[in-house]
Amino acid sequence: QVQVVESGGGSVQAGGSLTLSCAVSGRYAYSTPTIGWFRQAPGKEREGVASIYLAGDITYYADSVKGRFTISQDGAEETVYLRMDSLKPEDTAMYYCAAGRGFLRDGMWDDRSYYRSWGQGTQVTVSS
Repeated sequence: QVQVVESGGGSVQAGGSLTLSCAVSGRYAYSTPTIGWFRQAPGKEREGVASIYLAGDITYYADSVKGRFTISQDGAEETVYLRMDSLKPEDTAMYYCAAGRGFLRDGMWDDRSYYRSWGQGTQVTVSS
């Protein structure tokens, strides 16, 4: 099984930047995981932000963060990063890292049901 642990949240002013980290341990048998970042603001549904398939560096982004957020991984497939630039107050949320089995293509990567392991979350607060 794959386990994930997030870190790197905090408070920042609008227009600022933060980088979240997701430490990935373990592996699924016969498949490489997709790592997704999700977020949930108070009173709202949890939504997909970005994902990366670790075997091919294939990435997807929600329209709301395209051009501002960048998902990447280290060379050892042990840490996934979410670089967040030009942050807006509406980016304020609890951010979660999750692991899904195999390649989650467009239309799947932002569906929570495909993810088997979830972290505890890290809070991001953007003030205006």
